[in-house]
Amino acid sequence: MEKTKVESLFEWLDDTTKIVEQHLNETYLDSLIIAMETLFYQSADESMDDILTHKLHTALEKINLNDYHPEDIRKAIQFTVLKGMKDTTQQQHLITPEAIALILGYLVQKLMKNYENIRIFDPAAGTGNLITTVISQLKKPTEAYAGEVDPTLIQLGVVSANLQKIPIEFFHQDSLRPFLLDPVDVVVSDFPVGYYPDDIRAANFELKANEGHSFAHYLFLEQSINYTNPGGYLVLMVPNIIFDGEDADKLHAFLQKNAHIIGVLQLPESAFKSKKNAKCILILQKKGKNTEGPKQPLLVQLPSLKNSHAMEDVLGKMNEWFTNYHK
Repeated sequence: MEKTKVESLFEWLDDTTKIVEQHLNETYLDSLIIAMETLFYQSADESMDDILTHKLHTALEKINLNDYHPEDIRKAIQFTVLKGMKDTTQQQHLITPEAIALILGYLVQKLMKNYENIRIFDPAAGTGNLITTVISQLKKPTEAYAGEVDPTLIQLGVVSANLQKIPIEFFHQDSLRPFLLDPVDVVVSDFPVGYYPDDIRAANFELKANEGHSFAHYLFLEQSINYTNPGGYLVLMVPNIIFDGEDADKLHAFLQKNAHIIGVLQLPESAFKSKKNAKCILILQKKGKNTEGPKQPLLVQLPSLKNSHAMEDVLGKMNEWFTNYHK
């Protein structure tokens, strides 16, 4: 059987990454960055020794980047990153599942229907897979911004966006610190879940814990609203437990003051490794002068993402809801 474009590019990236990994004794993900940069610049970095330079130039002769569509490039990078993440145990090294990223993209597309130009921001961008998936569906002039603290993930994100020819301005910083960024039309993000270790920084947020460490996902939500224009939207992956447990009352009060809840999409548990990792999609609109919440929020229980008939049925109902929402 003939290989697909995604398979052949994945193989090239994987083989070239292994060459770098063995030669420089680097981790798989750090070696992948070098392989991707070599592909982007069509040349080995000048700091490489002669043997590795020769090997990388030989690898480049086997591939023509122009043969690949940005979508093929994104998917091949995603598979290579997933392979690299299997070897790491770091909790933040996770990637938003492809099917879910496409649903987030669909929602952003629907919400941005009446916008001619879009400013979009992901404050927890990781490898940039989610934001590039969303941008590729928008098909409108887009200014994109992304924040990420992890040095390996942000390097993967930058070179991945470059290879896909998607301009994104990346901020390498703790995303709960202030950004040099004007508010945007839409925030899309898959929030990290857990406790935020910097209590001094957390003290600046309304959603800080009364005692002990604060929830990172609460602080990210507040930060995202801060960087959204009045009337702008937020399409967020949040833990199912976000409205339960300690400090949930504080979150309810904060949302009531600052945002309209546009909808909640419950994702199937089968999309996650375990029940405790399960997330839902929360759609918010930041309150503005003439904004009002929908008469009936979009409340959806998504079926298994593998069940295409049930998925089509749900998408039909969601399309109908959005038609009424935009009236």
